[in-house]
Amino acid sequence: MNNKIKTICIFASSSSCIDKKYFAAAKELGIEIAKNHYNVIYGGSNCGLMGEATSAAKQNGSEITGVMPEKLHSLGIDHGDCTKFIMTKGMRERKAKMDELSEALIALPGGFGTLEELSEMLVQKQLGYSNKPIVLLNTDGFYDGLIKFFDEIIDKNFATKNSKELYYVARTPQDALLYINNYEFRQTNYITEKLLIKS
Repeated sequence: MNNKIKTICIFASSSSCIDKKYFAAAKELGIEIAKNHYNVIYGGSNCGLMGEATSAAKQNGSEITGVMPEKLHSLGIDHGDCTKFIMTKGMRERKAKMDELSEALIALPGGFGTLEELSEMLVQKQLGYSNKPIVLLNTDGFYDGLIKFFDEIIDKNFATKNSKELYYVARTPQDALLYINNYEFRQTNYITEKLLIKS
């Protein structure tokens, strides 16, 4: 275990209408996170993969911190089993707090919210504001299309070739945790002058 990493941020779907295979992988991830002695920070919901992963982690010994905007909290979807719960004014404050309190992140399958959170963290790392590990848990090839699009962005010079190092694609929860356990923090220049727009 890398001693610099104590807390993993989870981005994940809050939908309960998705295939059971995603729930199985989310539960397995939660168990693996606890087994590797990490705590979890996430969006605070008891729904979907968010609730599944964090419940499994909590049951196996992890501390869970939920972060949720006031508007969503008023809907009564918060996870009452969180070790700590933080309310924010809005979504931007929520993401900032989750980033602040974690040293690594794993994106499980999810919708537009998960994609938006993941994209922001990739840009943060690309521009040197962060150097934390970013993992896409590619359950049953869920992220194959997105990864192909990332490759197209790089191939057409909208990003540098080494931008592929911004993220790691894990096939299984065990693979995701192995990557985080062995991650080496280092500053890398993922953007070069030739990519910047000249006026």
